[in-house]
Amino acid sequence: MNQNFSRFINRELSWLEFNQRVLDEARDPKIPLLERLKFLAITGSNLDEFFMVRVGGLQMLSEQGNARPDPAGMSADRQLEAISRRIHRMTADQYECYVEELEPGLAQGGLRRVKSNELTDRQSTVLQQVFEEEIWPVLTPMAIRESKEFPLLINQTMNVGVQLKPNEESEGQPRFAVIPLGRTTNRFITVPSDGDNSYVLLEDVVARHIDRFFPGEEVVECVPFRLTRNADFSLRDDLAADLLSGMEDILAARKKGECVRLEIAANVSNATLEFLQRTLEVAGDDVYLLPGPLDLASFMRLTEAQGFDSLRYEQWPPRQSPQVDPTESIFETITRGDVLLYHPFHSFEPVQRFIETAAADPDVLAIKQTLYRTSRNSPIVTALRRAAERGKYVTAIVELKARFDEARNMEWARSLEQAGVQVIYGVKGLKTHAKVCIVVRREPHGIQRYVHFGTGNYNEQTARLYTDASLLTANEDLGADATAFFNAVTGYSQPQKFRKIDIAPLGLRERILELIEGETQRKRHGQKARIMAKLNSLADPEVIDALYAASQAGVKISLNVRGICCLRPGVQGLSENITVVSIVDRFLEHSRILYFYHGGDERVYISSADWMPRNLDRRVELLVPVEDAAARDRLLGVLDLCLNDTVKGRRLQPDGSYKRVTSKKKSAIRSQEQLFQLAGEAVKRAVQSRRTTLEPHRPDGDEE
Repeated sequence: MNQNFSRFINRELSWLEFNQRVLDEARDPKIPLLERLKFLAITGSNLDEFFMVRVGGLQMLSEQGNARPDPAGMSADRQLEAISRRIHRMTADQYECYVEELEPGLAQGGLRRVKSNELTDRQSTVLQQVFEEEIWPVLTPMAIRESKEFPLLINQTMNVGVQLKPNEESEGQPRFAVIPLGRTTNRFITVPSDGDNSYVLLEDVVARHIDRFFPGEEVVECVPFRLTRNADFSLRDDLAADLLSGMEDILAARKKGECVRLEIAANVSNATLEFLQRTLEVAGDDVYLLPGPLDLASFMRLTEAQGFDSLRYEQWPPRQSPQVDPTESIFETITRGDVLLYHPFHSFEPVQRFIETAAADPDVLAIKQTLYRTSRNSPIVTALRRAAERGKYVTAIVELKARFDEARNMEWARSLEQAGVQVIYGVKGLKTHAKVCIVVRREPHGIQRYVHFGTGNYNEQTARLYTDASLLTANEDLGADATAFFNAVTGYSQPQKFRKIDIAPLGLRERILELIEGETQRKRHGQKARIMAKLNSLADPEVIDALYAASQAGVKISLNVRGICCLRPGVQGLSENITVVSIVDRFLEHSRILYFYHGGDERVYISSADWMPRNLDRRVELLVPVEDAAARDRLLGVLDLCLNDTVKGRRLQPDGSYKRVTSKKKSAIRSQEQLFQLAGEAVKRAVQSRRTTLEPHRPDGDEE
């Protein structure tokens, strides 16, 4: 092994390389401009959360004097230094992309940002009216005479810092004020134009009319800034008598978290910058001087502008699975055989219909479901309420600790309780991240259980944006296991031995290690061995060490890891038999699919869990075998395409960098495109098959 490398890649730096891969899509000239802007906005949103959670947590460790190194051998201080260097480079790339490529390109395509010095007389008149009617009555300037008077600004909102000319009272020192722009004011203000869609940014409108806020004063400077606060606060639910009120306390604490990043326009004066740094207590490394508009995440709104189809991808609408006949009862469909859906290429509608049908069906006795993240106006939550109101026994395990969705989850958890749903707030000390729904139905032969297992959330909106697997089954063993799972989570009973599934934190880690060790031992005994896995993240040291041991035994291991990967592939003597490919494309890769050759008795699983300590040790997760031959083959087809993607795939190098996958084959493989095409072809074959089946038979000689 190269002694210059640690056995592990640092988790934070690995995640930043993932965000760089997203940024690379924004910089790709072959991608339509609004799609590139979308990728750029995603990198901004990703960094916002990274600062709030990961940087905030590391800064807390540093302040506590915690010098314990991570698995890569880096202390909190060393990680913060490396993170700062990497993000400053990334930020420079972001703004080079926006200022030099996207903004000019979008303007040429008809979506134009107008700066103050470019306004026509007509546009100026319109802006004046907008300011007087919609901005001036809403915004409130706050003078700051002393540091202790600095207002508690809302996390990740835009503000304008104002420097006023000194007066006698200030004894020649600059005076300062702040105008928070808030969350409700529209940042993108449309102005009239000929032949295109033009807009002005709110902060530019405020700057243009700044004297209106300070009559009789001389404004020296008006500069936009934005701060990010530490949000790495977790609920000690073992100490919280009331989980709901405890979570409300956490949300309140986030509003007051220390500032971990200050973003400000690059043309800020030294006086204003020093004032903000001093009052916000921000170190120099945490200041980001930006040569373009702040808050790139907010530009996601522009990608929704009507028209401009030439600046977008061609649509890939979800296809109805050939396994599912929309005219047939969903329960009849599942009874006939397991249904495997791969979203968003397959529509999420059968999963939604499964729950909505159960809510209305008089023969359904009970519905039990986990809920981690849902949409704002979730039809699934509505169906559960309706089912309870109709007298069905409905249980929902609601995860209040789903980060940044806590407020929404609390809101609809209360609405479920009011409708008569038995709401369980997860397991103390753990997050319930498993995705499962059981429907218990009375049928002529007795009680029948129908189960949905998934790798993604019960969210019909993200199901159009994320790649995820769904398994709908009436398998007796899986139904019994799902019931035992709910009883273990909602009651005091100790989990019984499951027939088919494995759960975290009780047994899933051990099962994964056992499966890896099985391949290792078979290879050592001269047998064929193979491991393939598709994950979002791989960071667990014990699992990585097991994979290293398997590689050293000669097991070929192919991994498709979207984001964090702390394993170093391709290192001689350590991991030369391991390859890691990451895919960033128009849909977010989110499914977890595992494959083990297992001596020829091939094992295929779907899972809610990534291979990270938090998933294996601190969350309630599921590992579900897929035994139906057709479903298993489809999942293996997904794995094969993702592992061999030569268009959007990037291969992890031993030093932690990524390189685009290249192939000597003439035909390029773009996995998401091929999965969409395969879904469409399957629909065509199913339609043709139904036509053939329904076509009347005509005896010879009777043809028309």
